[in-house]
Amino acid sequence: MKSTLLTPSLKNNESGWLLYSTCGQKRSPSELPGSYGELKIPHGGRDKAISNLSSDTISTSGLKSSVAKEKVALSPTSSCIIPSFESLKSSVSESISEEAAAKKEEEREEEEEDRVLKRDLITFYTLYRLAKMKMFSVAHKTVFVVDHCPYMAESSRQQVECDVLTKSRAQGVIPLAPVSKSLWTCAVECSMEYCRILFDVYPKDKLVNYIVSDSEFHILNTWRREDQSTHELMSALAAVGPPNPREDPECCSILHGLVAAVEALCKITELQHEKRTALMDTAERVANRGRIICLTNAKSDTHVRMLEDCIQETISEQNKLAAGSDRLMAIQQCDLVLVHIYPQGEETLVSDRPKKEISPLLTSEVYSVRAGRHLASKLNILVQQHFDLASTTITNIPMKEEQHANTSANYDVELLHHRDAHIEFFKSGGSSCITGPWAEVVGPNASECDPIIDIWGLYSAGDLHMAGTSTRENGVKETMTLKWCTPRTNSIELHYCTGAYRISPTDVNSRPSSCLTNFLLNGRSVLLEQPRKSGSKVISHMLSSHGGEIFLHVLNSNRSTLEDPPSISEGCGGRVTDYRITDFGEFMRDNRLTPVAESSHDPSGKLPVERAKAQLERYTRYWPMIISQTTIFNMQAVVPLANLIVKEVLTEEDLLTCQKTIYNLVDMERKNDPLPISTYRIMWNELETLVKTHAGATDRHQRVLDCIVACRSKPPEEEERKKRGRKREEREDRTEKNGSKEAEDKSWQESERRVRRFLSACAALTYLLL
Repeated sequence: MKSTLLTPSLKNNESGWLLYSTCGQKRSPSELPGSYGELKIPHGGRDKAISNLSSDTISTSGLKSSVAKEKVALSPTSSCIIPSFESLKSSVSESISEEAAAKKEEEREEEEEDRVLKRDLITFYTLYRLAKMKMFSVAHKTVFVVDHCPYMAESSRQQVECDVLTKSRAQGVIPLAPVSKSLWTCAVECSMEYCRILFDVYPKDKLVNYIVSDSEFHILNTWRREDQSTHELMSALAAVGPPNPREDPECCSILHGLVAAVEALCKITELQHEKRTALMDTAERVANRGRIICLTNAKSDTHVRMLEDCIQETISEQNKLAAGSDRLMAIQQCDLVLVHIYPQGEETLVSDRPKKEISPLLTSEVYSVRAGRHLASKLNILVQQHFDLASTTITNIPMKEEQHANTSANYDVELLHHRDAHIEFFKSGGSSCITGPWAEVVGPNASECDPIIDIWGLYSAGDLHMAGTSTRENGVKETMTLKWCTPRTNSIELHYCTGAYRISPTDVNSRPSSCLTNFLLNGRSVLLEQPRKSGSKVISHMLSSHGGEIFLHVLNSNRSTLEDPPSISEGCGGRVTDYRITDFGEFMRDNRLTPVAESSHDPSGKLPVERAKAQLERYTRYWPMIISQTTIFNMQAVVPLANLIVKEVLTEEDLLTCQKTIYNLVDMERKNDPLPISTYRIMWNELETLVKTHAGATDRHQRVLDCIVACRSKPPEEEERKKRGRKREEREDRTEKNGSKEAEDKSWQESERRVRRFLSACAALTYLLL
């Protein structure tokens, strides 16, 4: 039997050794037949023999009981002296111990790495789950508190014509007098429009609780999903009725509704209960936050501060009650939006105030708005800000006129949806289609609707834009314009969509909005294109309905990943084939990353990775990818300047090289040497564009730009010389014209004389004949 490893026995101290056979069986010395034989070690040294003990160089025929006293005999085929078995056993033990220790250390390190990796994964997953579960944003709960006191029965003084729909009026019929809505009616209409938009875009996870306050509070619905509809709210409001102007104002107060609103925020919603149940022992990690929107007619700024103090005190009291109850949740954050409504033609007694932190649990903002259309515009913009919505206006929608069935007119319809439908549009630089007071990308807009975005930072500042804003006077907001695209398509056609978002028409009762929604609900789809002044149209969105709900689909307007990639060499499968392959290889070679010693120190204090990013940014400020899109990078004469201008610092020698390159280009233009692509004017424009991107780096970079500008603008003496040359050419042309005119006059006079002589001769001849 051949063995592979000799190790001390951990179970049998009498035998002292166990032999591990190649077949994996353990056998003690007493179990081995015969006596211990010889170790046949080939010639080559003791160390090599010991190192090969794990191989098949040891043959055993038996072991004696007195194995410790036995000596190892010298093999006839060996030429070296073999030590005793005790020394060999000691060496083998030491080698085996070292190998076993190294192996154990390696296994321990691997186990430690696995443990750290598992711990990090568990930590990441736990944070993600907690972020997704516990982060109920302020937008999850919204409580409307509408004042129902007698002063809300006052007229808004914005007249509504009742006779505007009458097509023809008989003679002698007195027209209907205009009416005006009360402050209560304006508040109810605008708040219900707020809720309608919210329920259209977020039908499940954004909840509204509606409270009316007079001498007591009236809760019109609960947090249950079946109560979240405009139909339920309108039915409850009809039961409440308008305010009673003869009621005692001293018995009515908005405070009753505000206290009830805080109590409603402490109640658990169905979604919060599900998350608390899922978290089990860590149910306290489910956050409870909400927003209170109060529509009232405040008396003064002091009255507003009194309302804020009352809400803050109520929150503290309710949190103490919630701490000892399983059916209530403490409030971690409450946003108060107080809208002061006053009639038309009056001066407001309450001043606007931006969001302000009253306490760690309460923030407040105040708006003073005129009743009527101004209040409607303000709440329309607030719903966009509170729930991360954006506006899209569909233009050029063809619709038939009722009066003229054979003709059609174009209408516009404004839609509200989640702002993510515009993210890809802004990334592609399409801000020219934004209309409004600030047609630009700003952000981030303090997103509340998706807490994961806030935690992991998935959006940068340039990716987001403000959903809308307003002024107290006109309430204008920004919107993105998309054009109705024909021909229309059926829903059975497949389009490469990157997102789908529910929509809600801004003016749901208008005829264009009604026609558009009915058209889409009948199973039709409409493609929308970005308006462009020139070039081919870009279809970026599509409107289509699914299950009775209308969605705005975001189409991939760039090259689809499902298409064949553009070919670089063969020219098959793509439209672009003239890539700057060679230049890109040089670009990669110039921007390779190499290991940096830890001892290396940069004088500027920047880390190596920061310096690498800065260099890559400089090299890519202006780098056309296609040969046909550039002139200077196709000219060998511009290569020295193009290679030097991207450097972080230019030496005096580099500056002279750049200036020499520019002078050579001027000489080429003077000689009228042909260019590979385009003209000298385009070449100078592109060169100036390249240098301008680096002109702010150092003074020498700016001097290169100044040299280009000086060479492009003609010097005064050259202009004077050209002017004198033009005058000389004009004189020569004038002289040539005058000389040709004199020659013509002379030839004409000579012809006239000849004619006269001919006529005289004819007359004389006639006289003689007669």
